[in-house]
Amino acid sequence: MNPVALHALQSARHRIGNASMPRSRRHWSADEVELLRALYPDTPMPQLIAAFRRPDHAIYNKAHALGLTRSDAYLASEHACRLRRENNPGLGNRFKKGDSPWNKGISFDSGGRSVETRFAPGTMPHNNVPVGTERITEDGIRQRKVRDDGPPHRRWKSVHSLIWVEAHGEIPPGHLVVFRDRNPKHIELDNLELVSRAENMRRNTIHRYPPELKSTIRQLSKLKRAISEASSEKQDDRPA
Repeated sequence: MNPVALHALQSARHRIGNASMPRSRRHWSADEVELLRALYPDTPMPQLIAAFRRPDHAIYNKAHALGLTRSDAYLASEHACRLRRENNPGLGNRFKKGDSPWNKGISFDSGGRSVETRFAPGTMPHNNVPVGTERITEDGIRQRKVRDDGPPHRRWKSVHSLIWVEAHGEIPPGHLVVFRDRNPKHIELDNLELVSRAENMRRNTIHRYPPELKSTIRQLSKLKRAISEASSEKQDDRPA
């Protein structure tokens, strides 16, 4: 450490004293800021921590806010982090364009009977079903397998959507095909309708019901809340 920095560090220790570092956040005084400007370029972090009685992250943050940087001499010294001393560390150990990995072309056969249990190219799992197979989902929607490749959720399409696409073309983004009578077993083109997802969400809420039924549903919800609140009050009144 140069004489000027050493003198500043000793002065700082004298002013701050030997009290332990407080855990609560402290504001930087004008004297501390001036001292940090003088010390930060060439002073190792352990000595800065001792001088300011602050954790390293607080010192780094304040130095960054002030636009302070380490000097070239410090970055070249043994006190600096290796990643800061070196320019582009690890460059000599990286793969260069055109290099091949050491294990290219090497077969890693584990031996035993593992070869007998491997999938051969083009082999399909035992539970695979052919394209064209149909199934019924838990929601009662009939689906048809349309492909063997790609992610599972893209291999199956709803039959009513396929019928719509065949008659009217692709389904626009943000839309879906629904049943007019809400019966998934009634798969007929006249019973299908193209709606936006927002419209479908509105239809599946209370607003799709007649006014009289909506009023009944609201009153029933209020009654359930009142019963729940009364039950909670009774439990609270019980002696401990």
